[in-house]
Amino acid sequence: MQDTNHDNAEDQVTPWDSAERLFRVEMNVTDCEVEGEIPSDLEGCFHRIGPDPQYRLHPNTIPFDGDGHASVFRIKNGRVNFRSRFVRTDRYLAQEKAGRILFPIYRNPYEDDPSVLGMSRSTANTHIVPYKNMMLALKEDSPPSALDPFTLETIDANYNFDGQLKGQTFTAHPKFDSHTGNLVGFGYEADGHGSDAVQIYEFSRSGQLVWNVKINVPYVSLLHDFAVTENFIAFFLQPVMFDEEQMRNGGVHWAWDSSQPTYVGCIRRGGDGSDLKWVKGPTRGMYHIMGAFDDKERVYIDAPVSMGNQLPFMPQKGGEWNLNDSKTILTRTSMDMSGPSPKSFEMETLAQVGGELPRQDDRYNTVPYRYGFQASSAPDAENTWQFTQYLRIDHQTGKINRFQADPGVALYECVFAPKSARAGEGEGYIIGVGVNMAKGGETDLLILDAERLEDGPIAKVKLPCQIPAQIHSWWTPEYKLLASE
Repeated sequence: MQDTNHDNAEDQVTPWDSAERLFRVEMNVTDCEVEGEIPSDLEGCFHRIGPDPQYRLHPNTIPFDGDGHASVFRIKNGRVNFRSRFVRTDRYLAQEKAGRILFPIYRNPYEDDPSVLGMSRSTANTHIVPYKNMMLALKEDSPPSALDPFTLETIDANYNFDGQLKGQTFTAHPKFDSHTGNLVGFGYEADGHGSDAVQIYEFSRSGQLVWNVKINVPYVSLLHDFAVTENFIAFFLQPVMFDEEQMRNGGVHWAWDSSQPTYVGCIRRGGDGSDLKWVKGPTRGMYHIMGAFDDKERVYIDAPVSMGNQLPFMPQKGGEWNLNDSKTILTRTSMDMSGPSPKSFEMETLAQVGGELPRQDDRYNTVPYRYGFQASSAPDAENTWQFTQYLRIDHQTGKINRFQADPGVALYECVFAPKSARAGEGEGYIIGVGVNMAKGGETDLLILDAERLEDGPIAKVKLPCQIPAQIHSWWTPEYKLLASE
């Protein structure tokens, strides 16, 4: 596990510091203190979720293994309420009853306590997105957990889309079709532990399964994100690989294998999967996609891409973890799908910026887009996930705007919030949480003008203490909230 007992917290802050400390406090804060003024056209819910261990994690596991703790900032009429709740997964409830950790090693069933044999191992700690009148708390080794969007109470710990989920897993990164609003997702290891099966789904806004296909991958990989365009589905297969021997020896599910290649796979949406093409390329790392689109013949995938293993706590085969290889460059990967069998994929630098957790205006999930946003680290950072900046990248002009956090403040993933349903692309706000680890985890919700990041926060929602850690987050504007308080 990564050592986070730093001598100089101001220089060494990382978003994972709070994830490795026991927090476990479910909170309600009514009418939060606001420094500045909440914009009058900003109303809705900013949901976030991350790992918050019930009990001290096993020393051989990784920070991703904490139990899911969801939180929401409810913004309305210029005022903000905050609430947080653990997701009541099967794992959480079993451990609560036992008073101890029962699933000690990340995604390793061989180390589980015999009392939980066959029980869902979901932590529901990775991402949270709206669907129907719920929020889905997502962990990609399991079905989602469904939560009430306002109270965060668990409605269904193992939501299977009303019996329509064909496999055992569901991605942490579904996409929403820019035209229909349909939810498009997938599940890897869909046939169970170590399987090479991937199930792909498309669900209508009302909850009906409108398309499903099953495919297989060249090797079993941590297939965290994927690309959805108007006409295609694309996967970027990186060599963070299933490691059975490592698990049987008490280790975690994955290891980075630098001897293995990267593959890009692509199929046409709505088909039977028979046109699936896997193209092999040089070893690269990629976790999150900023945006994707197609021109009917070529698929384009924009993402931070590294030469090697991005995560210092991820086991590695073929040499030790290397900081330089972990650094990312925003890269456009494309593949020509006009012919019967693509021979290669192309990669070009999209912007000379590092960082991770890229986002876009989510109204443009599956179509051409202009603006991307992401968290970034300083050039001399000792960890590429040590975020101190938010970036706005204009793909049309190449211009990059930056927000620099105060010294000692670590930034979590940001989201884009449009000013209205009819606002132009990129016209709105960037919302994200900053944690001052040099001041005991003092936490602010930062609201910035998306077109003027360098001007700093329009408003800071100030909380009286540290709040649960975060991996991913989502903004749901008032006009899309489907449930009533």
